[in-house]
Amino acid sequence: MRFYTIGSRVFSSPIKSLLWVRYWSIAAAKPHARYSQPYNGKLTDSVFCQTNVRTSLTFKMPVYTKPTGDVRSAPGETKKENSNNIERGFCKNNTDHKKTDSLFFNQGAAEKSAKNEHAKMSDITNSMNHQDGRTNAYFQENDVREFLGDVHNLIVNKALCDGTKDDHKVVDFRHPEEMLKELQLDIGEKGSDHQALLGFCDKIIQMSVKVGKPGFYNQLYGFVDPYGLAGSWVTDSMNTALHTYEVSPAFTIVEHYLIQKINKLIGYPNGDGIFCPGGSFANIMGIHLGRYRMNPDFKRTGMYNQEKMVVYSSEGSHYSSLHGVIFLGLGIENLVKVKTDERGRMCLKDLEANVQRTIKQGHRPTVVVATSGTTVLGAYDPLNGIADICEKYNMWLHVDAAWGGSVLFSEKHRYKMAGIERTDSMAWNFHKMCNAPMQCSYLAVKEKGLLEKCNSTQVEYLFQSDKYYDSTFDQGNKTIQCGKKIDNFKLWMMWKARGDQGMRLKIDRMMDISSYLMERVQEQEDFRVVLPKFECTNICFWYIPPSLMNQTENEEWWGKLSKVAPAIKGRMVSKGSLMIGYQPLPSLNKVNFFRFVLCQDNCEKSDMDFIIEEIRRLGKDL
Repeated sequence: MRFYTIGSRVFSSPIKSLLWVRYWSIAAAKPHARYSQPYNGKLTDSVFCQTNVRTSLTFKMPVYTKPTGDVRSAPGETKKENSNNIERGFCKNNTDHKKTDSLFFNQGAAEKSAKNEHAKMSDITNSMNHQDGRTNAYFQENDVREFLGDVHNLIVNKALCDGTKDDHKVVDFRHPEEMLKELQLDIGEKGSDHQALLGFCDKIIQMSVKVGKPGFYNQLYGFVDPYGLAGSWVTDSMNTALHTYEVSPAFTIVEHYLIQKINKLIGYPNGDGIFCPGGSFANIMGIHLGRYRMNPDFKRTGMYNQEKMVVYSSEGSHYSSLHGVIFLGLGIENLVKVKTDERGRMCLKDLEANVQRTIKQGHRPTVVVATSGTTVLGAYDPLNGIADICEKYNMWLHVDAAWGGSVLFSEKHRYKMAGIERTDSMAWNFHKMCNAPMQCSYLAVKEKGLLEKCNSTQVEYLFQSDKYYDSTFDQGNKTIQCGKKIDNFKLWMMWKARGDQGMRLKIDRMMDISSYLMERVQEQEDFRVVLPKFECTNICFWYIPPSLMNQTENEEWWGKLSKVAPAIKGRMVSKGSLMIGYQPLPSLNKVNFFRFVLCQDNCEKSDMDFIIEEIRRLGKDL
């Protein structure tokens, strides 16, 4: 067989070489200048419906027509008899689903020498699939490629474009019994066809909460960054783990780069870190490191015959500290809850008093878990003051910055974490205020090498001492996990797209919008803020219906007010217009109130005005 070369490309026929030249000459004439526009921190419309974002996330599936002999149409080009074929894209009519080229394989990859044998096997497989349900599925098969293309378009159009529109419809609520009945989850003996699977995907999207819409302020997550989502698609497609460099070389280098960049931002220039499966895991790992630093022997002997180690966290801290002492065998009795001040921050005097009490009892003060951005009030503990106490009593200082750590991007708000460079470890969830896809949690550690010392077991089949490459790049020895999901690339993609400036503008803008809501709430006679000032995007408030206005605010009055937020929450979810959380705060003697939190990159001040109007509309008759 004669071969034809163009540059480094090799073709089996002159026709293919000419088609390749034509395809790339067309592509070169349309440079993607849209990607050069910097992010300005303002998203006034649903970003997934903006042309440049749709184009960056979509793909063209070049139409595949049945070959005559050994000739295929060039990418993006069809034969005359197939002129009615329709391009797949975000806003295209996809009713004509013709055979299309591979999502994952280019023209050259489809021209392998084993093509004919594969076609025979594919015919056998297709026959089996049609008779008994799908037994195999390969990406080279036309129906699999078409199915993935249909799912992709469904995701972009329904989950992303429609799922981020500002139409005041966040949820179509169903009770669990209704949900179970409508979903029809039974899996039978035979498999389902692609049309049924596609319909089920559509139903799942329809029946899910649209967390990316303005109106979802229920949890510390929401809108998903489109560039981060693209990174997540890439890593999921590669389907590898991050325990050793040899199975995940590119993503390992990405993680090493991000460790250095994030740690520099924190103030750990010579530190280390690792991406974790969630903020709770990162917090537990922080306590785990503190225990090891205090007494390395526990790794060999366990907790038997060891002095009691005591952990301290504030009354406003996340419950992962409680899970941590249970999981690590320290025990609930050895977690001391430190009082908070009137703004929800850890009280330094009470912390030191509790530490001294521990010493008098003959136990060992071991770890303090400070919080930067508490779950309810968004409070930032005074890190410098806590660091002074930890240094005085030789304690490990871990910071749970899962929620509030993103202020480190901001020159305007970074001061709230003053003293972070004096801490020993820190947890940061980039899937919260930064909008990275779930999950994207990072544990930073000031002391390089401590993660390996604490967690390494030198398993021979993974971490051999005589590897053919620099094994210090292996990540698996840093954690108790084995199969470690790749969570770094989605963060790198969104950070790369926006730059440091874009990340800073994002955080500043969300802080400004939440401050606007605070001002608007304070202007209303029938609304009342829980605190006179908030440090994060958490804004906590009560709505006082007309029936409770101008009355004596005694215990009975507060009891009635405590029922208002739950009643309105039920109504707003039933209507589907809003989702805002509520809860009491016994530590500060506060009855049920609304807790608004802003993670949405696509909100405007008008959306804050709607919150006030809608809560008043839903609760005025209570």
